[in-house]
Amino acid sequence: MSEYTKKQILAMAEEEDVEFIRLQFTDMSGTMKNMAITAGQLEKALENKCTFDGSSFEGFAGIEESDMYLHPDPDTFAILPWRPQQGKVARLICDVYDQNGKRYEGSSRAILQNVLEQAKAMGIEAQTAPECEFFLFHTDEDGMATVTTHDKAGYLDLGPLDLGENARRDMVLTLEELGIGVKSSFHEVAPAQHELDFLPVSALQSADQIMTFKFAVRMIAKRHGLHATFMPKPKAGVHGSGMHLHFSLEKDGRDLFRDEKDPMGLSREAYFFIGGIMQHICGITAIANPLVNSYKRLVPGFSAPVYVAWSGRNRSSLIRIPDAHDGLTRIELRSPDPSANPYLVLAVCLAAGLDGIQKQTLPPEPVTENIFEMSEREKASRGITMLPSNLGEALDALEQDAFLCSVLGETFASRYISAKKQEWLEYIPQVSSWEIERYLHRI
Repeated sequence: MSEYTKKQILAMAEEEDVEFIRLQFTDMSGTMKNMAITAGQLEKALENKCTFDGSSFEGFAGIEESDMYLHPDPDTFAILPWRPQQGKVARLICDVYDQNGKRYEGSSRAILQNVLEQAKAMGIEAQTAPECEFFLFHTDEDGMATVTTHDKAGYLDLGPLDLGENARRDMVLTLEELGIGVKSSFHEVAPAQHELDFLPVSALQSADQIMTFKFAVRMIAKRHGLHATFMPKPKAGVHGSGMHLHFSLEKDGRDLFRDEKDPMGLSREAYFFIGGIMQHICGITAIANPLVNSYKRLVPGFSAPVYVAWSGRNRSSLIRIPDAHDGLTRIELRSPDPSANPYLVLAVCLAAGLDGIQKQTLPPEPVTENIFEMSEREKASRGITMLPSNLGEALDALEQDAFLCSVLGETFASRYISAKKQEWLEYIPQVSSWEIERYLHRI
């Protein structure tokens, strides 16, 4: 994205007949929020004078310190293509500041910015490229979401089998109008499941793009009479939706992960980065897979990673190294899902990887075999462990990981863990339809 000044934004808003501007930010759970202002208030907004009540959002300030200030990031100015062309609507993604004029540490965007500033102090610049999956379902006569689809397509199928082809095309074109580079788009394995892969950009820009992507996809889906969901596992018996993350690092203009002399083409920093993520992966899982439903995806048989292992091209591993023929060397983490707050998941993954570089944390030996076909004895002999099997286990791991809690900030970590534990406790006593069908008539 180009770098805009306040003067340029005001001029563009006038030239493009922009009447409303959405000041957007992301809450703790990864939900986009916004305040709409008229064009007449844009200059005030660009002077960081717009406020909101932080006490109304989970994880933000208490009622005694509730006034929060929105500081728009000028580089995120964009006109929303799906809104009217007369009296247009634009958006600005904002940082959140407190009453003392300091960046609010309880903001997830700020947490990622803190990690990136630490990377910069090490002379390192991080790029990320997500692969985002989602489902497109029909709505009922009231326009409410269902899990119904007539789509029968599978992996890389096309129309007429792929009933979401037209909607997906419109999504890609809309994202490109918003300045977001889409590398590819296609139908995924499950009926009604789709994937968009993005070009690598800076980590902060990548998190902003993921939030914009979710916003745009939902809007375009609705135009097509569909509901887009980023729920990791909306239907049993089919593949769930993931959000694979590709990480690349540069230092002094060179690919920090590349070493042509290494058998795998990896530098020592790449091995250390992998080692750092693997060391903290159980705690990371509480951020990367934040819902009760997330763990319905992380089960054997549906291509999602279950075991803590890494490899070159082996897709049964948690971490793999894709071919680097099209740019920088990438380390791909396959466990995150699209319900994750992108600012938080990028922050904890990058922090863990950088910590691995600083502490020279070596990972275990790579696993080339299909882990799903290995016996329990084979996995035990190789030291292959499992990811947390539910949200409760993941939250316990996060709570016990002092490093990750320090990355999030002690106050934010405490609020996040408390909110998610409440979600877990509310889920435990629920009685599912599966239990009724299984037990009611014969117990």
